[in-house]
Amino acid sequence: MTDVMLEARDLVKRYDGVLALDRVSMEVRRGEVLGFLGPNGAGKSTTMKILTCFTAPTEGTAKVHGFDILSDSLGVRRSIGYLPESTALYHDMLVLEYLEWAAEMRGIKGADVRKRLKAVVEETGLGDVINKEIRALSKGFRQRVGLAQALIHEPPILILDEPMSGLDPNQAVEIRDLIKDIGKLRTVILSTHNLAEVQVACNRVLIISKGRIVADDTPAGLQDRAGKSRCVFSLLKSSDANFASQVESALAAIGGTERVRRLPSDEGEVSFEVFPKGSDDLRPALFKLAVDKGYTLVGLRREGQNLEQVFRELTTGTTPAAEKAAA
Repeated sequence: MTDVMLEARDLVKRYDGVLALDRVSMEVRRGEVLGFLGPNGAGKSTTMKILTCFTAPTEGTAKVHGFDILSDSLGVRRSIGYLPESTALYHDMLVLEYLEWAAEMRGIKGADVRKRLKAVVEETGLGDVINKEIRALSKGFRQRVGLAQALIHEPPILILDEPMSGLDPNQAVEIRDLIKDIGKLRTVILSTHNLAEVQVACNRVLIISKGRIVADDTPAGLQDRAGKSRCVFSLLKSSDANFASQVESALAAIGGTERVRRLPSDEGEVSFEVFPKGSDDLRPALFKLAVDKGYTLVGLRREGQNLEQVFRELTTGTTPAAEKAAA
């Protein structure tokens, strides 16, 4: 039995000529809790709708639990539990009535209905509200009801689209902890724009921006990336038209440098961000370079990044130093 529970290959989606997804590929393995992260409009919900067979891709394909989304959508739907961003609940029904209806829609019959109801009510903590009307519940408990309907048929894969949207901080923590517990038994894809959610609940993160995957890492890997301290290196300009390019090449050649980015600068200066391969402080090497090359150094500082800054850099292509220089 394969460990790959979901795989997508080169998914493309166009809406009236607008490219919403641009060659999105991913694999999700058994037991993973995957955070699918991106800003609003990045393509998260479009991807979720394709994977759950709500819409077809313009190009590309995907398999969910071995079932092709184009040729066996019924097999896909049987294999997943789906909680959309706007949970479809019937507010005039009791929680019990709604879950019984959800079980019937999933083809669960007879004694199995009571068995599954008991299991999902216990799993989602709905025991105290099972005989209340859904309209009387808080947003947090409504989300629990939505999770319960997604779990009623014991799916091996759970797809959650912005499950903490609109919740207050306490409710969000409760739902996040619930998702962590659910993830111990199932493969979970958690689509969100909230970095804190994936840090706590997920063991792997995909970041999408403008319809393309821009990062695939663990939360710890993102944290390591955030922990790197880059240096901002500023010099007086030279009359040589190739000066900036020469400096950039010299910076890239320094041992321990991972990459160099030229920044927008004042007319009389040229500035660069220099990122280390590890956690080393590059300032001594940068200062030595300035001395050896005879550069006129006007600024040299070390700056750390937090996770929000890493996310912003990945999804917008800008950094705090670049924004400051452009301001």
